[in-house]
Amino acid sequence: MIKKILIANRGEIAVRIVRACAEMGIKSVAIYTDADRHSLHVKKADEAYNLGPETVAGYLNAHRIVNLAVATGCDALHPGYGFLSENPQLAEICQRRGIKFIGPDAATILRMGNKIEARTAMINAGIPVTPGSKGNVESVEAAISCAADVGYPIMLKATSGGGGRGIRRCENESELGPSYDRVISEATKAFGSADVFIEKCVVNPRHIEVQILADSHGNVIHLFERDCSIQRRHQKLVEIAPSPQLSDEQRSYVCDLAVRAAKAVGYENAGTVEFLLDHDDNFYFMEMNTRLQVEHCVSEQITGVDIVQEQIRIASGLKLRFSQDDIQLRGYAMEFRINAEDPKNDFLPSFGRITRYFAPGGPGVRTDAAIYSGYEIPPYYDSMCAKLTVWALTWDDLLDRAERALNDIGVYGIKTTIPYQIEIVKSQEFQNGVFDTSFVESHPELANYSIKRAPRELAAAIGVAIAAHLGR
Repeated sequence: MIKKILIANRGEIAVRIVRACAEMGIKSVAIYTDADRHSLHVKKADEAYNLGPETVAGYLNAHRIVNLAVATGCDALHPGYGFLSENPQLAEICQRRGIKFIGPDAATILRMGNKIEARTAMINAGIPVTPGSKGNVESVEAAISCAADVGYPIMLKATSGGGGRGIRRCENESELGPSYDRVISEATKAFGSADVFIEKCVVNPRHIEVQILADSHGNVIHLFERDCSIQRRHQKLVEIAPSPQLSDEQRSYVCDLAVRAAKAVGYENAGTVEFLLDHDDNFYFMEMNTRLQVEHCVSEQITGVDIVQEQIRIASGLKLRFSQDDIQLRGYAMEFRINAEDPKNDFLPSFGRITRYFAPGGPGVRTDAAIYSGYEIPPYYDSMCAKLTVWALTWDDLLDRAERALNDIGVYGIKTTIPYQIEIVKSQEFQNGVFDTSFVESHPELANYSIKRAPRELAAAIGVAIAAHLGR
């Protein structure tokens, strides 16, 4: 069994992994930059080591991080999500240095990270994919020719892309030329590759993804699906498990597709198979994420499975503790990404000092966060500062609990997405469980919210802000 883990990440996911380690009796090692010296993951881990003044680059130096894991006596490394989590080089260096990488091997990460190879693998496995180019399009002329065959609108995508970056929708040929150059530039800067390909654009789809777990003994199971359709510019805002939009037959079908996909590529550890569902109820494979997802919490809530602990057990060479028949779907869960952004100002980042913070409580409420009262959110990283997850036995109860919990949580001193997410939950269309990826763009009125606070609470917030300003 793994004894000591270096966590190659920061923020709430690093805190999450520290907690899993603590429950399993495993020592945890945190890393941090100067900007993160006061972060909660640094305080929570058993050991913590400073990477120096670099803000982002410190978390992206694979050789240095693995050297630190070796020097501190770690026998494993958990990459979390983002940063190097889907970088095959990190997995390869870990293997070479005798450090167990908690995730799939480098070859699988490389294969699934290349969208063309992933599409080809799915086609060979009989998994439906969206129509598109057979490989990369090498020139704008080739892109125009392919788009004419596929039919507009099309999506121009970076072959090595991910996280919503390196994607452009093109309605016609006149948009394709400029978009081609733009995606090439984005892909080169973000992923170090200028390769792009074309897919038919599934207009206003529903975004459905399936959580899978696979061990080194050939066992693969799913933990049901998540509905991630509520998103802005390909960035998710709210995630739900299971999807209120699927029938039992659809659920069984798409979960079976995900298990087949994982088996087809010899997948090991936790992963997510993502699909688009069109309005004719056709599922299309989109991509496979070879890491822990931000929204893994909702899958844990509806199944009772601790995904991070299972990742560690799998990396230790153990068999899955559960068969598919052991995994029972219970109730609904919803996760809100609490971002330090101002929805009233086009979601402009709102970094700064949190003058006061308190988490909501009560039955079925979970908060994953790396913030606290007095914490200064640095401007160098992702704007997500907390995740609020709620669970209930029924969809209607979930909606009531979600609104209550969003009203309960308190983050003062910065702007957040909380009031906007309250408006989403109160939307009749959302409550009816009928929405797609166009929801945010088609409901601009939701950003016209007004913040309502009880007079006593408002006075307290003002008092804390004044005291902070005066340095008391």
